[in-house]
Amino acid sequence: MSTPDLPDDPGAPASTDGGAVPASRPEPDGDRPPAAPRHRAPVWAKLCIVVGTVLTLMAGVALVGKEVLFSYATHSVAQENLLGDTGTRAQQRGHVDITGAKNILLIGIDARPGQDPAEPVRADSILILHIPADHNAAFLISIPRDTWVKIPPYNNGAKRFEGGHDKINGAYAAGGAGLTGANQRAHAVELLALTIKSLWGVTFDGAAIVDFTGFQQVVAVLGGIDMYVDEETTSVHVGFDAKGEVKVPYRQYTRADGGQGLSPIPGVTPVVYHVGYQHLEPWQALDYVRQRELLPNSDYDRQRHQQQFLKALFKRMLSRDVLTNPVQLNQVLQVVGKAMTIDSGGIDLADWAYAMRGIGGDDLLSIKTNNGTFNNDPGNRNAEALDQTTLDLLDAVRTEQVPAFIAAHPDLVAPS
Repeated sequence: MSTPDLPDDPGAPASTDGGAVPASRPEPDGDRPPAAPRHRAPVWAKLCIVVGTVLTLMAGVALVGKEVLFSYATHSVAQENLLGDTGTRAQQRGHVDITGAKNILLIGIDARPGQDPAEPVRADSILILHIPADHNAAFLISIPRDTWVKIPPYNNGAKRFEGGHDKINGAYAAGGAGLTGANQRAHAVELLALTIKSLWGVTFDGAAIVDFTGFQQVVAVLGGIDMYVDEETTSVHVGFDAKGEVKVPYRQYTRADGGQGLSPIPGVTPVVYHVGYQHLEPWQALDYVRQRELLPNSDYDRQRHQQQFLKALFKRMLSRDVLTNPVQLNQVLQVVGKAMTIDSGGIDLADWAYAMRGIGGDDLLSIKTNNGTFNNDPGNRNAEALDQTTLDLLDAVRTEQVPAFIAAHPDLVAPS
């Protein structure tokens, strides 16, 4: 049954993040399907598949034929050289053994519907996936997108960027400025990687860009997700009026000081997610992990919820129910494969998966940056600076000492 999109509400502007909403209040049995997204894709969701790709593929190797599995998983994956001269590239002939610690740059973007392909796009999410040399764990480290940094000069062949200070997500935009398609992606990622290298000395062995549509399809194929809601969370994007029709519950506006303000819309009751273990339907999962405006630590609470969701998604994708169901496994692999653009560093994805075979869902640790709170940059009140502990963490990434660093700072591990 198709569900109509939520009609436009002139009194409630589109959210800054966008996302899927149900067409009306779901029935108690949860059978009523959600509507298709009507605004911009949520900024966080686009990264949620990348890290799980290797883990998902690896887990299936022991259960189904390796060549069959990877033909399912990779035939639709766009593989491009995203890192350019900044990344390490193997000249692979046949299969190779992957050794040593590895860093993968994960990027989420949020192009507006109908946006001019040549218009610069800022990275909405930037993460480093660090895999220690023993390949028995993985650490997911978020770089706040509003971090105020110095971006180096860069010439992408279409436009010359002279360098200067900006939020770190602006490096992605400047790198791809004036370009479209694969060229835009490649130069955008390269300048972002160059910026990270120039600031903290971290280099990358692979990279990936993930889109929202693929994530939404994965959640739908899995039939929703089971996860723990760790704080009462009120939606500013989805509510219902007295007739049970979907309405946006808050008007969002820009205050005089440049911050975002919210004004409740009379007669609309927002959706509230209560503390406890819950099964979230796809639209609920999307809405829950988008929330930040009414949470005490804003984007950091949202990051924590995203990380918790990410781990729950991994566990579901790696569950025996999925891995032993050829039909559902094929569906999951198909949608995962369409959700991303990957730079594998010149190494076959099958070799990546085999090398990471010791990593399970419980071995992926999400690490808090800036102790989970916004840390104002002293020179720009609208931007963020990394605190000393986070800078030390990035140095541990550079020197391949992350497990020891986290053992000495266990409080940095985000709850799952």
